[in-house]
Amino acid sequence: MEGSQWPYENRSGQVQSMEADVLVLGGGVAGCMAAYSAARQGKKVLLVEKGAAKRSGAGGSGCDHWESAATNPCSTVSPEELLKAMMDDNDGYNNAISHYIECREGWDALLDIERMGGKIRDTEDEFKGAAFRDDETKLMFAYDYKSRITLRIWGTTFKPAMEAACRKAGVQVVDRVMATSLLTEDGRAGARCIGATGVHTRTGEFYVFRAKAVIMAMSRPARVWLFSSGHPGLCEFRPLQCAGDGHAMGWRAGAEFNMMEKSVRAEFSAAGRSFPPYSTGNNHNTWYAASLIDATGREIPYADRDGRILKDVASRYQPVEGQDFFLKGGAITQAKYEIEGPETLPYEELQKQGYKLPFYADLSNLPELERKVIWGMMVGQEGKTQVPVYRHFTEAGFDPERHVLQCYGVGWTSAEFLPQERQLFGLPGGFMNDWDLMTNLPGLFVAGDALFASDCYGHAAATGSYAGRKAAAYAGKQAAFIEPCGDQIEQEKRRVYAPLTADPAQGASWKELNEAIAKAMQNYCGEQKRDELLLSGVELLERYEREIVPKAYAANPHELTRLLEVFDILTVAQVILQACLARRQSCGKLEFVRSDGDGAEPAPFICIRQEGGKVFRREVPLDYAGDVKANYEKHNRDYIEEKGAAV
Repeated sequence: MEGSQWPYENRSGQVQSMEADVLVLGGGVAGCMAAYSAARQGKKVLLVEKGAAKRSGAGGSGCDHWESAATNPCSTVSPEELLKAMMDDNDGYNNAISHYIECREGWDALLDIERMGGKIRDTEDEFKGAAFRDDETKLMFAYDYKSRITLRIWGTTFKPAMEAACRKAGVQVVDRVMATSLLTEDGRAGARCIGATGVHTRTGEFYVFRAKAVIMAMSRPARVWLFSSGHPGLCEFRPLQCAGDGHAMGWRAGAEFNMMEKSVRAEFSAAGRSFPPYSTGNNHNTWYAASLIDATGREIPYADRDGRILKDVASRYQPVEGQDFFLKGGAITQAKYEIEGPETLPYEELQKQGYKLPFYADLSNLPELERKVIWGMMVGQEGKTQVPVYRHFTEAGFDPERHVLQCYGVGWTSAEFLPQERQLFGLPGGFMNDWDLMTNLPGLFVAGDALFASDCYGHAAATGSYAGRKAAAYAGKQAAFIEPCGDQIEQEKRRVYAPLTADPAQGASWKELNEAIAKAMQNYCGEQKRDELLLSGVELLERYEREIVPKAYAANPHELTRLLEVFDILTVAQVILQACLARRQSCGKLEFVRSDGDGAEPAPFICIRQEGGKVFRREVPLDYAGDVKANYEKHNRDYIEEKGAAV
């Protein structure tokens, strides 16, 4: 490639039409599992992915643990008990339907991945005899060694195995195509979903996809508050291309969203503000249960749930009296984590107790196999750690038996962030769903990070499999394809291609617009919410849409992809502002603070959607899922019978 010459054929404006019974948007963990599941039902399936499905998505580079294995043969916890803990820990502000599916089917999904070629057992007996290993099944457990509901896994093997299994099952994988809009019957917002459009990220070719059922399996939003134009690839915990395109597409199509007013103070971001996650001695997640020491080598005490100091390492992996089980080091527990132990206190409090900065994570005092499984497996299998952390640190000479690793935050933080620096992290908002994981748009199903209150790898895999079979069943009941609205397609083509003909001297680049959106959200939708601030944010973002978006420019399909992502980030930011305006009272579990609110904390979910530019709001009870066990079994009799017959 010489100079700035684009190395791919220019096919901008050319249109390719494709159709399938089931169209899956997003080739991450949820998308691959959904496509595989639908194909196993005998349906023709298209899987559309902006990157390359073999390694794409938030979980494409790995995962070190699987939290949703309540039905694994060694578990002492039922799916109902696990879900109750999840719901109680969040005072009901959680997705009972999707997380019950996770608890009930997470182990099934993991077995499917094992059959695909993913590694979930210590088949080489590398950790034989360890306290965290079951020698009969060769499964390995993390965090709580008594309940055995969280498995250690070799997650770097998963995505290539999933992608290969999809192709073997007959799924047509369409890589390097960014989905840009949902097609609806007659082009109406809120109507039945009948397909989608997309653009090739290298050639610029336009795609029209027709389908009898569509599964939205794209990532949760990012880069809304946090963006650094100097380090664009390191702006958030998830990959750069995981920008919330699906949320924006759904909003424009009239889909309903829940909990979009929730944002948390930033925890993970490497945009010049923190260190790469899991490279900093986090002792409450991947590094659990490493000791922390101060600059003099003095160990910081480790406490149990009730504040009692634990005298030995083995006790860190056991529930305390009256505690049935826990997930991770206090992040989700049963019962709740009532106190903050010394190892989770802020720097300032520990300094008052005489501890001296800097602090370090110390693996040297752990039993050999515990040390080996943390550094040799957990750090390495977790997303984005195998090369930049495990390999590079090892090549630089790091030896966990002799060396300690500086910890840039106690607990699991990797830096201190300002109150206005927010993220959609920790059960964030997303699409509202029913028991079929279908949205308010008939024919549009949803899985993984697109769901409201989405969570981990296991949640993505289980809901993906579930949505795949539900979408396949729905597609089987549709007599024929519905012809998309020509006006809707032409309008989307004009929107998508406009930046390629804009004047570079007059318009903004994608980085400039992204930075402007992030600054606007910090200023007007930070920790404190009040109408004057939120309405100022709405007005400013509307100005961006009127004045900046029409002039924004892109020199080639790659820049066009980045710019279309930022247009979607702008839409998501507007959705968040509308959701914040819709909730009038503060709500602790949503980390939502209203300085001009009505006082009392409300009970319901607040769901919003738009139609014709007007925002509609409705309240939904927190217990809208009903009796989860009874409703699950009512909606999944065929699946239960199939699994029973298999056993």
